[in-house]
Amino acid sequence: MIEPIYITGAGVVSAIGVGKEQTLSALNAGTTGIGTMAYLDSCHRDIPVGEVKLSNDEMVQMLGVDNDPLFTRTALLGRLALREALDQAGLTRDMLADVHLVSSTTVGGMDRREQNHAQEKTCDRLHAVMGTHSCGNSTQMIAAQFGQFASLSTVSTACSSATNAVITGANMLRCGLADIVVVGGSESLSKFHLNGFNALMILDRQQCRPFDRDRAGLNLGEGAAYLVLETARSVKARGVTPLCRLAGYGNACDAFHQTASSPDGEGAYRAMSEALEMAGMKPADIDYINAHGTGTPNNDLSESQAIKRLFGPEIPPVSSTKSFTGHTTSASGTIEAVFCLLALEHHFLPVNLNWQNAMEEGIVPVAEPRQAELRNILSNAFGFGGNDSSMIFTIDHA
Repeated sequence: MIEPIYITGAGVVSAIGVGKEQTLSALNAGTTGIGTMAYLDSCHRDIPVGEVKLSNDEMVQMLGVDNDPLFTRTALLGRLALREALDQAGLTRDMLADVHLVSSTTVGGMDRREQNHAQEKTCDRLHAVMGTHSCGNSTQMIAAQFGQFASLSTVSTACSSATNAVITGANMLRCGLADIVVVGGSESLSKFHLNGFNALMILDRQQCRPFDRDRAGLNLGEGAAYLVLETARSVKARGVTPLCRLAGYGNACDAFHQTASSPDGEGAYRAMSEALEMAGMKPADIDYINAHGTGTPNNDLSESQAIKRLFGPEIPPVSSTKSFTGHTTSASGTIEAVFCLLALEHHFLPVNLNWQNAMEEGIVPVAEPRQAELRNILSNAFGFGGNDSSMIFTIDHA
């Protein structure tokens, strides 16, 4: 029998709030965080985004740290979310020597690099600025405020990154490499980020409409979220109360296309199937699916096909919460995992905002707020190149 893995702490920051309390309020009220950009310096002001409603200076003040001009927005967002997760789990600075951190990002310190790009040929601080660019540096910068972790690792698999960070951490626990691993991701908006997706012609000029017949693309967002994973042995030894159990997970790559999902959703189907198999569950055991649901014509049809293939005619309630936050890319897996934890705790189905018209051959998402007794939730995160991952959260902790 596989030793159970529990989640004992969670922290989140996104366009709908800083911390779980603000996040829960926005989810219950159906309040989106997507709107006109205020902090990203871009000429594409017609493109709506899901920005965290804080400047870098405001985040520095909230964190109580000195304002270092090398701080990246990705790192500041990550620190806010990590602090909440560590606090809830009761992990203090002197305990971190036995705690591992697995963090994910793709953008990393791109924002700082962009701000200094024009001065690179003459800037004396060129090498310092370039040093903030890498994904691994973001993990180091996020961790630095809290103390010395046992190890730091960085995952970057595009939009499945944060979920793959969870899988990496869970495998470390199951292999006996650790008793506590903090997992998650952080991503800030950048011009390169925005322009890249714009070049792919998959950005909507309105608020995104996942699973709607007239969907036109995604909105980009930013944010961060972390989960504290623990073995049953550690939970018992520390005397902490779990939030829920990570019952299963799966990762598959259909390698269909560099950016597009396969028409039949093969990778998504395999990832969800693996998660169910690990959890020892049948499709009928799932009470809600938090879909990847980007709002692009390709993804939503592909994901619909995978869900219909796996669940048959008895599809559980499904929604995409990217209509609240925008697509937070490498952080989306754990941001949406926190939404799932809140849904389990407070007994509600997150709404799929902006949905009006059913897709042909697609699924019909949750369009109106409703209460529900939830036990098992499946959450999807799919990345470029067909790197698809799924997780199952359950409340049947011992």
